[in-house]
Amino acid sequence: MVKQLREVGVKAGKDTSVALLAWYDANARVMPWRVSPQDRAAGVRPDPYRIWLSEVMLQQTTVAAVTGYFQRFVSRWPTVMVLADADDGDVMGEWAGLGYYARARNLLKCARVVSGAYDGQFPDTYGQLLGLPGIGPYTAAAIAAIAFDHPETVVDGNVERVMARLFNISEPLPAVKPALKTKAASLTPKTRPGDYAQAVMDLGATVCTVHKPACGRCPLGDGCAARCAGTAMDLPRRVAKKPKPTRHGFVYLAQGTAGGWVLERRPDKGLLGGMLGWPTSEWNESPRDTPPFPADWVTLPEQVRHTFTHFHLFLTVRFAVLSKIPPSATFTLTRKHQFRPSDLPTVMRKAYDLWHAS
Repeated sequence: MVKQLREVGVKAGKDTSVALLAWYDANARVMPWRVSPQDRAAGVRPDPYRIWLSEVMLQQTTVAAVTGYFQRFVSRWPTVMVLADADDGDVMGEWAGLGYYARARNLLKCARVVSGAYDGQFPDTYGQLLGLPGIGPYTAAAIAAIAFDHPETVVDGNVERVMARLFNISEPLPAVKPALKTKAASLTPKTRPGDYAQAVMDLGATVCTVHKPACGRCPLGDGCAARCAGTAMDLPRRVAKKPKPTRHGFVYLAQGTAGGWVLERRPDKGLLGGMLGWPTSEWNESPRDTPPFPADWVTLPEQVRHTFTHFHLFLTVRFAVLSKIPPSATFTLTRKHQFRPSDLPTVMRKAYDLWHAS
């Protein structure tokens, strides 16, 4: 089979899409939101809701991390109309642990716009999709191509790597992104553009990988300029990133005598926006220990360690048992039988896990 696919690539010559689609037909990854090329050829159309949901979840997140979340979401909210009617807290709780929580807030906003303004039907053009909350150029192109088969150019990190190697482009990221998108656009076919978009991403994820690319089984190997030049392992080049700063803070776990927990809803804007979590101090180089209310606070011996996109965080965990919860509009008491650690953002769950293990 590999030999046959290599021959397809040779015969296709410059027609990269023919070779790549032939490879995709035999090697497409199985994903719960994807319609296989065989089913698509038989007339099965992708569900725009599932494509949109998966693409939002996949922003800066791996397929492996997303799959379970996606399956739980579509089981609980099978259509965009059902999701639009969901309780914000339920959706944020189901999203907990997936990170980049602004995505979850925009997910609800988008669902409600599609439900209200479009009667539950996603618009099918790039321009209309781009106007929806939380949908940027990449996501709009991905939905238009994959869900509606429009010849839009879909460029993620995998596609950038394939283009850099295919054309042996040595200028570093991120400045070279527009040039890589132009190259990708030059190869996007009018026939099966949705399958083609997924094929390039699959090629980057499974063959043209970051480390040890499998050039010998690549359907585009004979036409790959970087392979011919022996530079595939060096591409794409990147400008060295600045080291992440480190911040510190305190996190306060307060439990009632009946076993319930004191939580607070974080502001919509900012890190962990809209999520339920433990009260915390400010996060900076020298934070002040500012408990949310007087109590006999005990400091746990270990710290929470967590890395966000732009900084590392160390949190000192403080714990107290309260006989009476102070009245406040900010805090909420979650009863013992209602509390689910899995509903907490990852950094907050780490604090709970340290307490639970102490």
